[in-house]
Amino acid sequence: MTYLTMGVEEEFVLVDDASRAPVDRAPEVIASAAPVLGKQVQNEFFNAQIETMTLPTASCRDLRDELVWLRSAIGAAARRARCHPVATGTPAVPPTQPLTITDNERYRRMAQRFASRFSTLDGLVCGCHVHVGTLDRELALALSRRMAPWLPVLQAITANSPFARRGDTGFASWRSVEYAKWPTVGPAPALDEPRYLAHVAELVRTGMLLDRRMVYWHARPSEHVPTLEIRIADSNADVDTVVILASLVRALATTLLVDEEVGKPMPRTPLRRLLLAHELAARYGLSGYGVDPCTGAVRPGAELVDRLVDRVLPTLEFTGDTARVLRQLRGIRVHGVGAARQRAVFRRQGRLSDVVDALARLTARG
Repeated sequence: MTYLTMGVEEEFVLVDDASRAPVDRAPEVIASAAPVLGKQVQNEFFNAQIETMTLPTASCRDLRDELVWLRSAIGAAARRARCHPVATGTPAVPPTQPLTITDNERYRRMAQRFASRFSTLDGLVCGCHVHVGTLDRELALALSRRMAPWLPVLQAITANSPFARRGDTGFASWRSVEYAKWPTVGPAPALDEPRYLAHVAELVRTGMLLDRRMVYWHARPSEHVPTLEIRIADSNADVDTVVILASLVRALATTLLVDEEVGKPMPRTPLRRLLLAHELAARYGLSGYGVDPCTGAVRPGAELVDRLVDRVLPTLEFTGDTARVLRQLRGIRVHGVGAARQRAVFRRQGRLSDVVDALARLTARG
């Protein structure tokens, strides 16, 4: 069995100490954190966001330790700038004024060309992306096809953005709705490497994309490291949710890599069924129904988590992650996914500021 490595990219929104609203202080926070973190902290599309990146590792314990260290370092830098990093898919409190775009050439061109795809008032979204490797592009594309039916289950587990525009959206992951406004967001098409290169080149040539880095499929070959990148999760304040996401992504990729290597036939899931599965995951998290990756039937979300665990259990045993994953999933069953926990905080006093404070504390605690 192949021992794949894991890496995580986490996006955070910077919220003001007093207003709890997003604030454009990323340049100041990054400059303060960079002497400690170097290139492991970077800017994002809005100046109210920052992103951290772990190094590749094969150990969940090491991954967790690094995530906590990164959060601690950016938290200290943010406090010096009178703000806090918050891990959530969408801000619970909207900005008090339009946000500004990060001042680099690529983001300026994106903002100009795709101005209709986002709003500077309520278009900020934060995701958590998992890389598994080492994989060449052809193998990453093959795995993206095999993993597609299972990704809505992971999306449901990590749903953490119920609030936007000062209200409850009715979704567990409103980030999924906002993010889908950008081009190419969605399930990866079935392409081998030559067709992938030709397809993406055509999208860039016709102006549909700015460059190959704008391929925003739920699972894509990374353009800067030899990995498969999974892009379906909201940012989560609970660091252990991030760790089990990475562990499950790695276990699923490893399990399906064996199927690919032996040439096991791959079930074909119609695109309309995949889109329904992602819509149900975004709306309900694990509190409603989802689409069974094996049969296509609509089943309770909690049952689909059990099916995923059963599918990857031999790999979890191989990597030594079984106890950690099962313990965290038990906690999610009891307390709900991140969206349910945000709503529980809001119900106590009816204040979105309390939601932001709870998220900030949990993000910092690691």
